[in-house]
Amino acid sequence: MTLVIDTALVLAAAAGTTVALTRDPFRQTVLIGFYGLVLTLLFVALQAPDVALSIAAVQIVALPLMILVALAKLGGGRR
Repeated sequence: MTLVIDTALVLAAAAGTTVALTRDPFRQTVLIGFYGLVLTLLFVALQAPDVALSIAAVQIVALPLMILVALAKLGGGRR
């Protein structure tokens, strides 16, 4: 089980760094959803299903949807 948690921690660190270093808003939105998926798997591995469920609801579904709506209102966010 420690290997699963260690792997999930490394993936979470890599995904978070990738989100922070991405410049394109659309790609960043997709990566935020992937980062939420990695965090969900991490919390499931840590036996915290309630936190995993809330992360899944907010960071995989709600947050990317709100960002995409905002980008659409602003003209796509591309220059």
